[in-house]
Amino acid sequence: MAPATLTSQAKALVELKGVTKSFTRGGETLRVLDQLNLTIPEGSFEALMGPSGSGKSTLLNLIAGLDQVTSGSAIVANSELSNMSQTNLARFRARTIGFIYQSYNLIPVLTALENVELPLQLAKIARGERRRRAQIALRAVGLEDRMNHYPRQLSGGQEQRVTIARAIVNDPALIVADEPTGDLDRKSADEILALLGKLNKDFGKTILMVTHDPSAAERATRLHKLDKGRLQ
Repeated sequence: MAPATLTSQAKALVELKGVTKSFTRGGETLRVLDQLNLTIPEGSFEALMGPSGSGKSTLLNLIAGLDQVTSGSAIVANSELSNMSQTNLARFRARTIGFIYQSYNLIPVLTALENVELPLQLAKIARGERRRRAQIALRAVGLEDRMNHYPRQLSGGQEQRVTIARAIVNDPALIVADEPTGDLDRKSADEILALLGKLNKDFGKTILMVTHDPSAAERATRLHKLDKGRLQ
């Protein structure tokens, strides 16, 4: 794993201070994250590992603006998320975050190009410009010859590349990846990890990846381990 030299040199893109997240179920309060502190510098590639139920996905959702903290401060790309309205959180996500999931979440009746265009439709960008940006994103992930193919005509690795193209098409400040290689064979997984590494090194994208795969975590510049809601 590469040394984490970015930590002391780069500006913080994510800064969590004293973050606690609790849920109420059946009248009982369940604390999923407990007084957590985390700083992620711009331009880093960070991996998050931990057992099932340790709070990894909850932490990812808080950073991505899909959920809000119970207490503490969550600052991402200079935006304090803890007191944002749902409308402003939606705007923050559209502007700042690129999402990659284990399940590709592609719309089967749309081509690869049309799937990648979707986030730009929410931003009310003109059709011609949407298409141009989507084509650039697909070229960046090596799918220039698959733009007009439907998901059913693509391999799992190719579908995940479309997902990555969709994640980067709005030039996000942060890419969050939740088990991005979980459904792939080793060869396809290694290709996706190499692509994420390229986005980080060549394009300066900041990436936070949740994974159970030690081989995937080795690609990151820094590894965090979460257990029982606390970073180890």
